[in-house]
Amino acid sequence: MSSVEMPPQLPSRNTRKHQFPTGRVVLALVLREMSSRYGRSPGGYLWALLEPLGGIFILTLAFSLMARTPPLGTSFILYYTTGFVPFSLYMTLSNTVARSLTFSKPLLTYPAVTWVDALMARFFLNSLTGIMVSYIIFAIVLLATGLRPNLDIGKVLQSTALTLLLGVSLGTLNCALIGLIKIWDQVWSIAMRPLFLMSGVIFLYDTLPQKVQDILWYNPVLHVVSLMHMGFYPTYHPQHISPLYVVFFSLICLTLGLILLRRWHRDILSN
Repeated sequence: MSSVEMPPQLPSRNTRKHQFPTGRVVLALVLREMSSRYGRSPGGYLWALLEPLGGIFILTLAFSLMARTPPLGTSFILYYTTGFVPFSLYMTLSNTVARSLTFSKPLLTYPAVTWVDALMARFFLNSLTGIMVSYIIFAIVLLATGLRPNLDIGKVLQSTALTLLLGVSLGTLNCALIGLIKIWDQVWSIAMRPLFLMSGVIFLYDTLPQKVQDILWYNPVLHVVSLMHMGFYPTYHPQHISPLYVVFFSLICLTLGLILLRRWHRDILSN
């Protein structure tokens, strides 16, 4: 008897439905955070723009009263914007990613939602929001001042990419440490308070004493801020910037954070 070949079976609707669960879960978490974080407050996304703008204008007003010229160029507001924007993006991203498990803890009891989904959702949403806000802030400042700087787009994009990598890496590591060490959140907050002064936002690295430079060089945020300065000031050519150092530092933190979360995420969620 000749064998009868059966036609290939098409995947059922239920099979097709669950082929890409992670993407749908991450999208659902993103939409949830957008609704809870921005949808319930007056102004919504407007606050994500007003907060950094307010910080930039306060800095500009304060230091323009104390000095005649900024460390770079002739515009105080442009100089502080080029330093404040990457610093603010790093701080926002690292802080939100660090609290991913806490924010999504009620949903992590469902088998379809994993700790990786929670990290990815916060990273994607806050990265896209931060990039959008940065673009708008730069556009507002350039329109308000009438300046037309000779932009090095490559340096601007490189600074932004390294800022995102650094933010998600330290955020992932702190996500694990905050869950494992009860006082780590407070310790980290205290340790980060002088970071604003140590990252080249106000004082230019090249103008500091050599002993101070030798210490501050190990601050990776300083490198991404200096890269952003280079993108807006073509005559500024600092020698201290090392993108490779930022990448290695970030990958070490990211790897350590992922290892800790994979091993201890159940204990962190049960606390």
